[in-house]
Amino acid sequence: MRWNVLPAAGKKSKPRIPDNTRIYAIGDVHGRADLLQQMFSAIDESLVTHPVENAVQVLLGDYIDRGPDSRKVIDLLIARATRHAMVYLKGNHESYALQFLSDPSALSEWRQVGGMNTLLSYGIRPSAEDDPDEQRKTAAAFRNALPESHVHFLQKLVLSFTCGDFFFVHAGVRPGIPLAQQHEQDLLWIRDDFLLHEEDLGKIIVHGHTPRKEAEVRSNRINIDTGAFATGRLSCLVLQGNDMAVI
Repeated sequence: MRWNVLPAAGKKSKPRIPDNTRIYAIGDVHGRADLLQQMFSAIDESLVTHPVENAVQVLLGDYIDRGPDSRKVIDLLIARATRHAMVYLKGNHESYALQFLSDPSALSEWRQVGGMNTLLSYGIRPSAEDDPDEQRKTAAAFRNALPESHVHFLQKLVLSFTCGDFFFVHAGVRPGIPLAQQHEQDLLWIRDDFLLHEEDLGKIIVHGHTPRKEAEVRSNRINIDTGAFATGRLSCLVLQGNDMAVI
């Protein structure tokens, strides 16, 4: 296992999480079940060689779409939660899937961002046409193909998680709005208004949603989306005390 120590996020006192706690935060998976399995193995190795009283694994959303194995990714996440303390955040791609189940016309937009890959992973081969009848048939087939455990998983995803001086979310937050009052639309979708903001945001925001070649550390945020579906690199931020590293 390779650890890369990240620079401190800012010149003030280092942000920290509570004693005897370690956080493993994993970026956007996007259907790369192979990379997720490798990451879980690396985390398991870390927990054996460096035990800690409380270990929490936080995934930042976008488990599905684009990559080839969305269904297997969800199977892995469900199984993982039976043995470990897990926090699963909602991403905008999960929002697309849930919307499609209730509004079949959403397929037109979902297919533009990799939704076809998710449908194929469940054995669904939709028509290439945006005909309303075909969309309804595809939505019904998708619902029938989804195991109840997968439906429950998607419906129970949370929007954010806080630990110590860190706030974990899929896309980011709206500057000027208290973290407890953020809107779902921003938490799942925001980009420039958040990414270009250089002032304090209340806590260090750990997020994904906007892929970068390397984990990106700023004074007020840390981006760990390294474009796994395209680059083959899934990143995990490890936080303990006031130390941070990436594996």
